[in-house]
Amino acid sequence: MKNCRPDVGNGVRFVVFGATSESCGEVNDNDNGEDKGEGEGESVSSVDASSGSSPSSASPRRFLRYVALGDSQSEGLHDYDKRGEPRGYADRFAEAVAVQSPDLCYANLAVRGKRTAEIRRTQLEAALALRPDLATVVSGVNDVIRPGINLEPVMADIEAMYAGLSGVGCFVMSCTLPIPVTGLTARAGPRIRVFNARVREIAERHNVLLVELESVAMAADLRLWDVDRIHLNPEGHARLGAAFAGCLAGEPDAVWQEPLAPGPTPGVVRRAASEVAWFTRFVIPKIGRMVRGRSSGDGRTAKRPEMTKVEPAESSTMVLSGGP
Repeated sequence: MKNCRPDVGNGVRFVVFGATSESCGEVNDNDNGEDKGEGEGESVSSVDASSGSSPSSASPRRFLRYVALGDSQSEGLHDYDKRGEPRGYADRFAEAVAVQSPDLCYANLAVRGKRTAEIRRTQLEAALALRPDLATVVSGVNDVIRPGINLEPVMADIEAMYAGLSGVGCFVMSCTLPIPVTGLTARAGPRIRVFNARVREIAERHNVLLVELESVAMAADLRLWDVDRIHLNPEGHARLGAAFAGCLAGEPDAVWQEPLAPGPTPGVVRRAASEVAWFTRFVIPKIGRMVRGRSSGDGRTAKRPEMTKVEPAESSTMVLSGGP
């Protein structure tokens, strides 16, 4: 299984006419959306998706307008900048893209706690209105953690988002979910495998570049996750941002996959105590919110609803560091 799937598509040519570095809020379109070549006020980018390579395999593709859709992972929960605001993999990915795309503007519509249906209902139309040429769609965790979940409507909503964005010429990226291998969270493994298989099928139909996390053992290392085991910690967000950047650059087997140094193995008693503490602190409150029909995202809005300029990272390969 590949850790990055650039070999999807049917020769689709993506062409984007967008804003300049002076304006993130306006997009200049031609009359019919056809490629008229580069000219004043235009930025034209293309990728032959049937070539078996990512957009930057021949030369780095420049993007102008990136939007992130999703839940708490894309919002950046548990990875905070110097101001105490959520940063996360999407911000880090945007900074990496900006190294080759210095005019990049970026919006993040993700809101914590949202299930896939809510993401589609509240974020897709807003994303399309921003006229992106690059988008990430990461959702499904808040669905698959629910025992007995019917995946059919979930997959239909994911397909609608992939299709809606790719259908207007946006280059779309997403990822499979890692498989938990320890403790009570491992019980969700079979559902996640089914979910991932369906995501791959849908991604192929819509030329979506997919970051493969299921096959990377490192992605399930609890040391990359917050103590709640649902959200990435700063190091985890740094690695996921690097994974997206690596796939987009045609370098899927980058350093983000390197395993952490071996740590001490806790004994049976310590593991049991850890499971009890985790269940009491995180699972019971989560179940309570689900029963009441509440969400951690109730009343919250997107952290970055409009396109704004991005400061590029020091390196497009994104040095793995959990720091801001």
